[in-house]
Amino acid sequence: MHGALNVAKTGMTAQDTNLKVISNNLANVATVGFKKDNVVFEDLMYQIRRQPGAQTAEEAQLPSGLQVGLGVRTVGTQKIFATGNMEITDEPFDVAINGRGFLQVTLPSGDQAYTRNGQLHLNSDNQLVTAEGYQIEPAITLPADVVNFSISTDGIVQVTTAGNAQGTEIGQLQLADFVNPQGLQALGQNLYQETAASGAPLVSTPGENGTAVLIQGSLEGSNVNSVEELVDMITTQRAYEMNSKVISTADEMLSFVSQQL
Repeated sequence: MHGALNVAKTGMTAQDTNLKVISNNLANVATVGFKKDNVVFEDLMYQIRRQPGAQTAEEAQLPSGLQVGLGVRTVGTQKIFATGNMEITDEPFDVAINGRGFLQVTLPSGDQAYTRNGQLHLNSDNQLVTAEGYQIEPAITLPADVVNFSISTDGIVQVTTAGNAQGTEIGQLQLADFVNPQGLQALGQNLYQETAASGAPLVSTPGENGTAVLIQGSLEGSNVNSVEELVDMITTQRAYEMNSKVISTADEMLSFVSQQL
């Protein structure tokens, strides 16, 4: 098979993956706490036909040699954890994470997960949970007769009740940080899970050890820039078209050879 056909095939496959990632970014442009993905490519192995630096005469060497690349592959995707825009909602159970860190979530299996989505709710037991009903860790349970609910920038949760106008502290939200957050495994539902690449979570009070402060009544928006994604989509489309043109050109060359010989 003509070598250019296989090289162009790898290029089309890589750009197809890139388009899927871009489309996922655009689909989540309004998802609270969403972090965009970038695709990481690498070139494939090379055919070394003339070794760089090989002797061509007694005192002469090849300055560059002859190396023919075999294409490209997608080696990974990389989450970009830049903080999104803060959106004021004035909802008492909404909390934005302004900086590094994740809220801790307990899954039904008992495993620990992590989220940047601070759009919290109350379940039937008056506990703070995510939109999927997963409990926040450490667990926060509100009294039945709450009049006012507040979360400080360092995560202290206070309430006032009908029979007690004085604020009562009922819990403390904590943030988990990671040495390499890009190594977290994305589970969907705005959740991430620890892996060997991310390292173990470092749990801190908000505002300490480089973690974020919390902002009640606000939410962190998606960090997807739709204009950038549209530009990347056009670039991806052009790259895909050029690789398909390589296949057409290689096919024409093979047709010419088969007809003339």
